[in-house]
Amino acid sequence: MVVLTGGVCMPASGKRDPRLDLLRLPEGFKIEVFAAGVKNARQMCHGAPGTIFVGTRNEGNVYAVQDNDGDFIADTVITIAKGLHMPNGVAFRQGSLYVAEVERILRWDGIMDKLQDPGKPVLVQDSLPNEEHHGWKYIAFGPDDKLYVPVGAPCNICDHPEDPRYASILRMNPDGSNMEVYASGIRNSVGFGWHPQTNELWFTDNGRDWLGDDAPNDELNYAPKAGMHFGYPYCHAGKLLDPKFGENKDCKDYIAPAQNLGAHVAALGLLFYTGDMFPEEYRQKVFISEHGSWNSSTPVGYRVSTVDIADGKCSNYRKFADGWLGAKAAWGRPVAMLQMQDGSVLLSDDHADMIYRITYKR
Repeated sequence: MVVLTGGVCMPASGKRDPRLDLLRLPEGFKIEVFAAGVKNARQMCHGAPGTIFVGTRNEGNVYAVQDNDGDFIADTVITIAKGLHMPNGVAFRQGSLYVAEVERILRWDGIMDKLQDPGKPVLVQDSLPNEEHHGWKYIAFGPDDKLYVPVGAPCNICDHPEDPRYASILRMNPDGSNMEVYASGIRNSVGFGWHPQTNELWFTDNGRDWLGDDAPNDELNYAPKAGMHFGYPYCHAGKLLDPKFGENKDCKDYIAPAQNLGAHVAALGLLFYTGDMFPEEYRQKVFISEHGSWNSSTPVGYRVSTVDIADGKCSNYRKFADGWLGAKAAWGRPVAMLQMQDGSVLLSDDHADMIYRITYKR
């Protein structure tokens, strides 16, 4: 395997990472390294067959990770953009790569023909707020061919009635026009997807900090139509009025979570599983990456969980994979997932600088 970074080829170790032995998954599942040394790997999207695009939050880079021989082990990692402003979000549409910075959306047309020299991107949208606090973005094209872009609250807890774009999920046309607020009252969503049968939006949301170890919960939310308000900053997790902004408010006036997740688990990536590799019981389950707490006295998260969904209702929220949290510190932090053509699932880790591949064998 060769890693290509900024035009410089470097050998990558072919040794198996011994930390994988610490990871625990259900019987029959296996986790291996798809790509190592992908620094701060965050959101992923498919390009042309054999190519995965990867965004970063802290590095300012966007990568193209390539499996040229189809063995599900990356052969090259190409840095296609550097020096961007928290380019966490990536999406691919009709041969073009969309990248979300904090304040703007860029597009590289015909990217697959010029990975080594992508050139100057097209500016799609540059009027987004520029605050870094919760400013990094997860982006995706919906079934309506609109680009969905969240704007997190620029704080732990605050209100910005003068600008409804804060604490929301926006959507716009692929060229950046007709930008509108799709859903509001969302503190910070860094993962969403559409139900494979109903085409309805589901998203994770990170709860506020400094109300103790056990509150409020992170959330899995259900937004089947535009115009819904999910409570932030007035009500958290469907039942907890905020001590500062909840005065004279009623949680019944806002949409409660479809599923409360653990407090401070930092729920990020969301994936509806539709493949054939995993057992039937996993079909259309939601997988959630829990990045892990930073301010809980007892660390929580650092795992992947699953939730069953039927008729807009959730059940069976439970652990699927863990082991990234050690006795003294976490060695890895799950971020986002991407289903492969064969039904396996890629999982990015921005702390261990890896992309894993999860498979199942009967």
